[in-house]
Amino acid sequence: MLGSKPRNRPCRPGVSRASFADLKFSKMAEYQVVTADTVNVMVTSNITQFPMQKRFQKSLTILALKNKLELVTGGSAATMRLSLYDKQDQFVCAMDSETALLGSFPVDEGMRLHVEDKTCKKGEFEDTSNIQKYELSDEQYNSKQDTLRAYLERTKQGKYDQAEMARLAAEKERKQREEEARAATITVGARCEVARPGQLATRGTVRFCGPTDFSTGIWVGIQCDEPVGKNDGSVNGRRYFECADKYGLMTRPASVTVGDFPERAIDADDDDDEM
Repeated sequence: MLGSKPRNRPCRPGVSRASFADLKFSKMAEYQVVTADTVNVMVTSNITQFPMQKRFQKSLTILALKNKLELVTGGSAATMRLSLYDKQDQFVCAMDSETALLGSFPVDEGMRLHVEDKTCKKGEFEDTSNIQKYELSDEQYNSKQDTLRAYLERTKQGKYDQAEMARLAAEKERKQREEEARAATITVGARCEVARPGQLATRGTVRFCGPTDFSTGIWVGIQCDEPVGKNDGSVNGRRYFECADKYGLMTRPASVTVGDFPERAIDADDDDDEM
């Protein structure tokens, strides 16, 4: 009836009104909505060529988000427009209200946030070809006393240590002579074994011995007995010998021993000193 007082709902027998209220609160507490305070999105723009993954607080206003995106994209917060795309790259919504919170939009992990600023052109902050660079001639650089070069010269370190440079040059020459002497004992067509640290030696036939385009010094090309090699006799587009793929191996003369090595089954892994 109009004007009548609302009636209180009766409690269950044996349950006081206070405990009944506690019971209702306990039931409600069983159901909670949990959401993260931050969100991880992919940021793209019409200014930069490369996407960037960024994490933002959902409590940011769109204006505050734009200010952060200035540092990421190079656009201006005053002229940029934001659009949200889902994980399937379908348009979700425009984020126009600068006073709204980021979390008020249906933004989720892995979505894409696209920045559009028509006052900028793509790649203008990535092209350094027109930037004037500070350069010094060798004469100007040598005249300065507070440079790394001047310090190394004074302390006779690195290439300015003549005794050390002479020792390194002599060591390089010695290794070169040893390599040439070892290569002279290796003939194309000879059977050989290739030493591979920590592995069973690889057996095969010498198919090449000489200088290459991919590195300095002398290299030996081996046609392996088993598919434990790294190429088909070619490296970086140049062919040094013919063999099936994974049967070709290029290595240094010091790793090769020529002799009577019959074929046998082997297993080998990759090694950084081989091509």
